Amino acid sequence: MTSAATRQPASHRPAAGTPGPGPGDLDAQSLAGLLERNARAHPDKPAVIHPEPAARRMPGSGPAGPAGPVRPPAYGTLTYGELQRAVEQLAAGFTRAGITKGTKTVLMAPPGPELFALVFALFRIGAVPVVVDPGMGVRRMLHCYRTVGAEAFIGPPLAHLVRLLGRRTFAGIRVPVTLGRHRLGRARTLTAVRALGADSARRGGPAPVAAGSDDLLMIGFTTGSTGPAKGVEYTHRMALSIARQIEAVHGRTSEDTSLVTLPFYGVLDLVYGSTLVLAPLAPARVAQADPALVVDALERFAVTTMFASPALLRTLADHLTAAAPGRHPLPALRCVVGGGAPVPDTTVAALRRVLDADARIHVTYGATEVLPITSIEAAELLGTAPTAAGAPASNGAGTATDTGPGAGAGTAARAAEGAGTCVGRPVPGTRVAILPVTDGPLPRLAAGARLPAGRVGEIAVHGESVSRRYHRSPDADRRHKVLDEHEHEHKPEDAAAAATGGDAPSHRTWHRTGDLGYLDDEGRLWFCGRAAQRVRAEHRDLHTVRCEGVFNAHPLVRRTALVGVTDTATAPGTTADSGWGTGTGTGSGSGSGRGRGRGGGGGDKGVRGGQRPVVCVETEGDLGPEAWHRLVGELRALACAHAPTTGLELAEFLRHPGFPVDIRHNAKIGREELARWAERRLAPPAPLLSRDRAAQLVPLAGWAYLVGGAVWAATVGVPAARLPRVLWWTDAALSIAGHAAQIPLALPRARAAGVGRPAAVGLTLLYGATWWRKL
Repeated sequence: MTSAATRQPASHRPAAGTPGPGPGDLDAQSLAGLLERNARAHPDKPAVIHPEPAARRMPGSGPAGPAGPVRPPAYGTLTYGELQRAVEQLAAGFTRAGITKGTKTVLMAPPGPELFALVFALFRIGAVPVVVDPGMGVRRMLHCYRTVGAEAFIGPPLAHLVRLLGRRTFAGIRVPVTLGRHRLGRARTLTAVRALGADSARRGGPAPVAAGSDDLLMIGFTTGSTGPAKGVEYTHRMALSIARQIEAVHGRTSEDTSLVTLPFYGVLDLVYGSTLVLAPLAPARVAQADPALVVDALERFAVTTMFASPALLRTLADHLTAAAPGRHPLPALRCVVGGGAPVPDTTVAALRRVLDADARIHVTYGATEVLPITSIEAAELLGTAPTAAGAPASNGAGTATDTGPGAGAGTAARAAEGAGTCVGRPVPGTRVAILPVTDGPLPRLAAGARLPAGRVGEIAVHGESVSRRYHRSPDADRRHKVLDEHEHEHKPEDAAAAATGGDAPSHRTWHRTGDLGYLDDEGRLWFCGRAAQRVRAEHRDLHTVRCEGVFNAHPLVRRTALVGVTDTATAPGTTADSGWGTGTGTGSGSGSGRGRGRGGGGGDKGVRGGQRPVVCVETEGDLGPEAWHRLVGELRALACAHAPTTGLELAEFLRHPGFPVDIRHNAKIGREELARWAERRLAPPAPLLSRDRAAQLVPLAGWAYLVGGAVWAATVGVPAARLPRVLWWTDAALSIAGHAAQIPLALPRARAAGVGRPAAVGLTLLYGATWWRKL
């Protein structure tokens, strides 16, 4: 590796005309083979440009960060030749250590040149990396590793400490490798593995292991943000298909310099033969990245393309907007891709205002099981270029209707009318179908099961970039995979597989995404929310993204979240007393009225059963009681004016100080937490003699004894008996130190419940776990 503390000159980029790996070049190749081909063709070309130790704060010059000027980090450079030599050396060492073809290997390494060398070394010998997002928490990570049954473990010393403590989870590990200088237990260090393979690598090392297109390449786990994390099996065919599709949709070539915020995209950069620049940020805290350092990297290395989550794109857009009026001088940046979570059209619009006019801004939609599914460019999204007739929205029954005023504008304008979010057209090689919504398994896709254009249903995807199955999870396969028995591509091996009870042929398997949406007449896909998060009111299903788009259009609203709660105060067959009963005649002509179980006419019989819809609202700025009351009235009027939100004028609107979000880069709203918060807000006060209130008497009694003992000692004197003194000090340790130690655990739950930090600290000190565990 070489270091480069100064700016990288433009000569580090390949000369114009360097051949890139066209679609044909990516056929029938392994990823390790493609890396070797690139290294042989351009050994001196930069492969990975990476930050050295984190930027240090200093007074004086440098880009302005959140806490003042910062010194941009020094960067190191790893060429393709150096990377290939490291890969061959590690591959030889792993083979001699016992990691061979098919060995499932837990890989926990921070983003950097070492990570890519490790990944391609495992690919080269046919081992199967197991990748889990550390942002999901230790408990979920251990569950993921337990389900895999890995045989090798590569990670830093702290990860190995967790491995040693969780012996049952990692009982199958026979080849542990420690990153860094120190090892734990019987684990080899990575330096020792390199030394083990040095002689073999000098003699050329092992050739890439021959692998079939349907052989297992790696296992990547879903984020677990909307359900249990599942192991997704990636085959060589799937990975190469993803590379081809991204290449086709975003125009990727070997001449690109790519800013990488997600390591998987760095793997693809090395397949394309382009140069990747690792962004100066922590992958698990992308939203907290310093945008000044990101802009410095974009300028310093003349970055041409980047992928980022909406959290980073929003921060970057705000920084560029504040830096200077008009467009920012990033002339090399020609393509920005957003994904990982829904990208707000306001973020796309902000980027469109500050980036070069020729830069293209794409929003992609995909999942861990299939990436990408669709893509849309800013011109069509914002309406800055002519488009065909707009997509239909949907009426209460889920059938498309024309929404009128937004029909000729960009697709983003339709969100305010309840159309949902347009995520574009399927990428080449991927087919999308809309299936009827069902919460159970769907073994086979019968003829005529696909819904027509404009009908909302579950989004299903088919193609070579779709994962064929989950790892060791037949239940997940039954829920999310469906066999199309009328697929045209029948092959002789289908009958053999069916006769032997084998796996469904991949070309006939569709993946059920668990997302709701519809296709418009132009073949564009509109996202309407998660199927599991739809609110199942008795009269119809309410789709989160469609309904929230209507309310989010209000200028005083930052964002909203539609959740469903169970009205425990209302018995089945009775009328709720807080907005879903017979009304006072203030309905919108649908027969429903706003009522609280008393007086009035013009309402219907009320809603019985189902979920109770609640709209959580995060406002722009602080609103007083009168302003909030007016805002609720205006939101109810918006609900009346649009078909997808008809009936929500009867719902409760609750103001939340700050939505709980996924702490990882995708920043998805924690709807389940919001639903629990709303249910608590709407629940009647607990009786004084309830079990919860009684539990809180225990810490209060402890504080009373603590204060009373201190007063007694100060006025009367310290008791001569030893027992009262021991009890007092024990009480002090439990009430003060014990409760204070719980504050870090209580703060995230309190924030999700809308409780401010000072109040959360005080209540945790007072009540301990009897308070925060109920949040």
